[in-house]
Amino acid sequence: MPSPEPSPPPSGAHILTRAAARARDIKATTGARPPAVAPATAGRKPDADPRRLLRGPSGLGTAGLQLARPAEPPAPPIAPGPPEPPAVAPAPAEGHPIPGLYHHPVPEPDPVRVEEVSRRIKSWALDEVDLYPDDWEDQFDGFSVGRYMVACHPDAPSVDHLMLATRLMVAENAVDDCYCEDHGGSPVGLGERLLLAHTALDPLHTTEEYQPPWAESLHSDAPRRAYRSAMEYFSHLATPSQADRFRHDMARLHLGYLAEAAWAQADHVPEVWEYLAMRQFNNFRPCPTITDSVGGYELPADLHAQPAMQRVIALAGNATTIVNDLYSYTKELASPGRHLNLPVVIAEREGLGERDAYLKAVEVHNDLMHTFEAEAAAVAAACPVPSVQRFLRGVAVWVDGNHYWHQTNTFRYSLPDFW
Repeated sequence: MPSPEPSPPPSGAHILTRAAARARDIKATTGARPPAVAPATAGRKPDADPRRLLRGPSGLGTAGLQLARPAEPPAPPIAPGPPEPPAVAPAPAEGHPIPGLYHHPVPEPDPVRVEEVSRRIKSWALDEVDLYPDDWEDQFDGFSVGRYMVACHPDAPSVDHLMLATRLMVAENAVDDCYCEDHGGSPVGLGERLLLAHTALDPLHTTEEYQPPWAESLHSDAPRRAYRSAMEYFSHLATPSQADRFRHDMARLHLGYLAEAAWAQADHVPEVWEYLAMRQFNNFRPCPTITDSVGGYELPADLHAQPAMQRVIALAGNATTIVNDLYSYTKELASPGRHLNLPVVIAEREGLGERDAYLKAVEVHNDLMHTFEAEAAAVAAACPVPSVQRFLRGVAVWVDGNHYWHQTNTFRYSLPDFW
């Protein structure tokens, strides 16, 4: 008797429906009424307010999934004394947001965590991976990576979890600076450097004879040392599927680096759509995609891989990367050579002046943001599973924190005089 044909893999809609059914079963045991489930379709406008859906899960048993960390236990009562002086209001955020740029303000990041993350990341950079020479210290400090990561991951359960994102961010920045841009980077030979550095994230599996020289090569320059160490820490706390997801997104990033390098070597300005295609790869995507790892939970691999979820993550990465193009515009204009960014490409390809090209780039960002929020809300409505809800909220918070860092990092960025 012939063996039966294997069942076809479930479709994305089936997986979302199955996940929603599981959520209804859980709610049924608590007596709660399950929410209605609507299909998530690319380009569909959600029926519910995205801001409400992205606030995160609510209801019985979901209090621990909110972004706010648990309150400290109340202090024991003390004898009355003289009245305390009035609390000093926190200083307003530095810098000014780009006029007309669609964004959401965020609370000032926890200063205690910012200080501790900043201390730990500098110790790691100096003592563990020997990342930079002494004369780069002001630039490292000016990057304000501690404030950046605390703003982007307010739900991290510990500083150890925050450090996962912080080390990876610093390592990625080192590769960009040392291989591609500011500190000796060049498009010439970039493919070889990126390939060998990628093996610090995705290790080489070879023969006994050739394993030692490869392992030794991981200590040969600062970017590889940083990648190897940061990935080792990440793999220790993340699940295998989360680590593999991150490796995949880093391969996307490196592919984007190579496309930009090819244009630089040919002195070619791409079409606007071609530039945006490159920026979908050469972008911040590896950062929000690990939001669950930093949050201490996991979005299951089958849900993360759904086309609707992948679209949400891609839109988030694209929007945040255009934020970088806009805030770094004057910095790049002041650098030697021609740096491609969205306003520059629009000006060149569409025949616009600098100001009009910049303002059109703001519109492109805003369109991406509105689409991101609509698509995220549709996925949230279609799949009311706590890990999905929390992941979507985490990505949205990362998007907001990324804008906050760019706006407030006046050491690195200043706005053009277009208003």
